[in-house]
Amino acid sequence: MGKIKSKLVRRTTDTLIKKGIIFTERFEDNKGVLGNTMPSKKIRNQISGLVSKIKKREIEESCTTTPNIRLIPISACSPCNTRSNGV
Repeated sequence: MGKIKSKLVRRTTDTLIKKGIIFTERFEDNKGVLGNTMPSKKIRNQISGLVSKIKKREIEESCTTTPNIRLIPISACSPCNTRSNGV
C-alpha cells in the first residue's frame, strides 16, 4: 500500500495550492486551514499531509539553491547550514 496517493488527493492538492491558499509545512496547521470543507476526515488528512510534504520539499530546495535568501526563516534552513567535523 505504501505512499501512493490517489488522483483525487493529488488533483485537489494542486488546485488548492494554485488558488493561493496559504499552507505551511506543519500538518496540524494545514488541517486547520482545510477545516470542515472536505467531504471526509480521511481525505482532509491525506490532503494536509501531501501539502505538508510539498511545502517541506520547497523549503529544502530553496535552502540548497539559495541558502542566503531572506524570506526563509533561519530555523527552516538550519539543517542545510550545519557543518560536519569542523569543515
